[in-house]
Amino acid sequence: MAETAETSFIGKFTVLRGSLRELWIIFGTKILTILAYALVNSVLVLWLSSDLRLSDKSAGWVIGSWSIIMTAFTVMVGSLVDAVGIRKSLIAGFGLAALARLVMAFFAAQYIAVPFGLFPLALGEALQTPVMVAAVRRFTTTKQRSIAFSLYYSMMNVGFAIASYVVDKVRGGLGEYGHFTVPFVGIEISTYQTIILLGMLCTLPNLILTWFAMREGIEATDEGVKITPAVTKYAGESFLGAAWLSSRDAMKDWWRIFGSLWTQPTFYRFLAFFGFVVFVKLVLYHFYYTFPKVVIRELGEGAPFARLFGFLNAVVVIILAPVVGALTQKFTAYKSVIIGTTIAALSIFLMALPPAMFQGLADGHFGAAISWWLDLPAPLHPLYAAIVLCVIIYSVGESFYSPRLYEYPAAIAPKGQEGSYMALSMLPYFFAKFFAGGLSGYLLAAYCPAEGPRNSQMIWVIVAGMAMLTPVGLLLARRYIQVKEAGRD
Repeated sequence: MAETAETSFIGKFTVLRGSLRELWIIFGTKILTILAYALVNSVLVLWLSSDLRLSDKSAGWVIGSWSIIMTAFTVMVGSLVDAVGIRKSLIAGFGLAALARLVMAFFAAQYIAVPFGLFPLALGEALQTPVMVAAVRRFTTTKQRSIAFSLYYSMMNVGFAIASYVVDKVRGGLGEYGHFTVPFVGIEISTYQTIILLGMLCTLPNLILTWFAMREGIEATDEGVKITPAVTKYAGESFLGAAWLSSRDAMKDWWRIFGSLWTQPTFYRFLAFFGFVVFVKLVLYHFYYTFPKVVIRELGEGAPFARLFGFLNAVVVIILAPVVGALTQKFTAYKSVIIGTTIAALSIFLMALPPAMFQGLADGHFGAAISWWLDLPAPLHPLYAAIVLCVIIYSVGESFYSPRLYEYPAAIAPKGQEGSYMALSMLPYFFAKFFAGGLSGYLLAAYCPAEGPRNSQMIWVIVAGMAMLTPVGLLLARRYIQVKEAGRD
């Protein structure tokens, strides 16, 4: 049987031709959103320890607390976007995130930077990621969904790749603990604050683009484009009065929508699915909050930790995610997640092996390529070879499972509750961040302290062991928690 334009390999990508302009706005703003997020997140634990003078354990628990606040906001935001709309939610999120990063960039006092910078950033982030995921669902048809989420994930990784390159370049230019004088204002800020300031500057174009180019109430359906015009509910009210009434009614709608979720049997299976996903998500956050200090302590100040994970991971995913998305379009999201998380979890055991086992790779062409890429002198430390091999294999697994984690809630959410399901699908990310943040400080203190004997491999034994709980749990519980996905047989 001959392939049609839609079933051919190339046709799977061209299905987005003629899609809503709002979808392309989301793709573009996603690059800058992730660029800003990754710039800050890549140095967050280092900023807490170096600029705010917190210990490994204290920095870990601050990150853990931050994630709990973000989790609470995320749960609320999902139903709020169903009530007030995507455009308004994004404008609020971009504006708040820009202000929060500005405070973090210019204030190094704990009592200012944490409560007025880091914690408000949690709400700003909650008003972005789950809302943008809901927007992809709202702005695509069923046929476009898989490729749209794969491309969305690729755009996300473009942001991570650029951020990783920038982080290492700024660290290399200013020094690990250097300073930068801000033009026009003459204020001197640290290397890590400079990177956070760059994150703030990346947020501003998103605010402008969303404000002026995104239409309110537009939706792509299998029957065609639908536009629900915005209705002025509070005619005659002052701005402050209308804002208060809008907030009050939004909270009523949020309570109604969120409360109804718990009456749906599908919702409990949905929560169980993402509960298992928490364990593999621990890996990602250990790469953010544990990995930088391990690299600096094992390989020396200035070691390029951001490119070792962030850049390499992003480039592999950018290339593979759309291809994997096209080739596995007939797979259920559930099946793809099991395959991908198995590959990703197993890859971490490579860093649990003694570095000497990778000496042959470090001395050969593989090591020469790493030395050229990172501009490192010979002989190459074998730990670099272990890390690069681990990250490449991990990224292959991520290309299978991570885009489908966005698709799964979109595929099973009841009509009108996409935002609630999307937001709650973010819970494993933030619970994982809480556990990884708190656990990272203890793992570093026990196995990779700043001074004294180290056994860094044990950190990755523990992380890999926890990650394996995801594919094993999903496989064993499949008959009980798998939900039929819209558009799948």
